[in-house]
Amino acid sequence: MSRVPGNTILLLRSSFQKVFPMVDKELNYWKNRAEQIPNEELRSQAIASIDSKKFHCQGGGVYALLAGDKERVAVRFIVAYQTISDYLDNLCDRSTSLNPFDFRLLHQAMKDALTPGNDLRNYYQLREDQDDGGYLGELVVTCQQILKELNGYSNISEQIWSLEGLYADLQVHKHVEEGERIPRLTNWYEENKEKEPGLSWFEFAAVSGSTLGIYCLVSYLLGGKINNKISVDIYNGYFPYIQGLHIMLDYYIDQQEDMEEGDLNFCNYYKNENHLKERLIYFIKQSNKHIKQLPDRKFHEMIVQGLVGLYLADEKVKRISGSDEMCKALLKASGNASKFINFTIKFYNKMESS
Repeated sequence: MSRVPGNTILLLRSSFQKVFPMVDKELNYWKNRAEQIPNEELRSQAIASIDSKKFHCQGGGVYALLAGDKERVAVRFIVAYQTISDYLDNLCDRSTSLNPFDFRLLHQAMKDALTPGNDLRNYYQLREDQDDGGYLGELVVTCQQILKELNGYSNISEQIWSLEGLYADLQVHKHVEEGERIPRLTNWYEENKEKEPGLSWFEFAAVSGSTLGIYCLVSYLLGGKINNKISVDIYNGYFPYIQGLHIMLDYYIDQQEDMEEGDLNFCNYYKNENHLKERLIYFIKQSNKHIKQLPDRKFHEMIVQGLVGLYLADEKVKRISGSDEMCKALLKASGNASKFINFTIKFYNKMESS
C-alpha cells in the first residue's frame, strides 16, 4: 500500500483510543436504559437499534475531535442524538403503522432535542405502543441540556434546524404506505430541487438523510470555533455532497437487507450498477472539492476517506453482487488513506468479534 498521510494515522489513533471508548460508555448507558423499557415492542426496537447500528455512533463520534476539551460532552450529545435517530428509524421501518402523522410526531423528538426551550410531549400518541419508561424523553433532554449551556447557539441553529427539517421530511415520506412513497418523495423533491438542481429525486432524498452536518456544527460550537460565516460554510460543505456520500454508502451496504425486509432503497433507482458507481465517484469528488473552503480541511478530508473506508469494510458488503469491483473503484477514487482506513476497520472488527 502506498504511503498514508500522517494526519490520517493520527486521527485514526485518536478515534480508536479516545473517541470509541467514550462512545462505548455512552451506548452502554443507553442500552441499560433501553433494557428497562416496559413495553415489549419499544424495548425490542430500542435494543436492536443500539446493537445493529453502533457504528453510526462511532462514525458520528469522530466529530468530537473538533470540540477541543469538550470532546466528552460532544460524544454525549452525538450518541444521544444518533440513538434517537436510529431508534425512530427502527420504529418506522419495523412498524405496523403507516401513518405519516405518527412518523411526524415521532420525529418531533429530534427537533425538540435541538430546541432547548421545547417541552417534551407524548411522541407515541398516535401509535399503540406507548410506555417507554421515559427513554425517548431522557434522550431528548440530554441533548437539550448540552445545547442550553452553550454560548452562541444562535450561530448554528438556523443551519441545524434546516438539516433536521429535511431529515424529518424524508423519514415521513419514505415510511408511509408503499404506493404513496415515490409520489410523496418526488413531490417533495419538486418543491425543493432549486436547493440542488443537479440531483435526482432519490439523490436529494439521500442527502437529506444524514446527521453529519449537525454533529459537525455542534462540535465546532463546543470547541468555541464557530461564527455565522463558518456555519454557512459547513452547511454548504456538508449539504449535499458529504451527507449524500454518507447515505448512499449506507444504502449501498443495506441493499440485500432492504430487499428482504421490503424497505425503500435509493440504490435501486439508478439505471444500472455502473451508473451507481459513476455517481458515487462523483459524490466523492464533489465532497473533496467542497471541503476546501472549510477550516480543519485535513479533518474533513479524513471524514470523506473514512466514510468510504468504513462502509466498505462492513460484512454486509460481501452479500452484494459485484461488490468486489465496486469497492475497488470507490477505494481507488477515494485514495490511499481510504484503503488504509478500510483495512484498519476490518482488522478492528475482527479483533472485537474474536
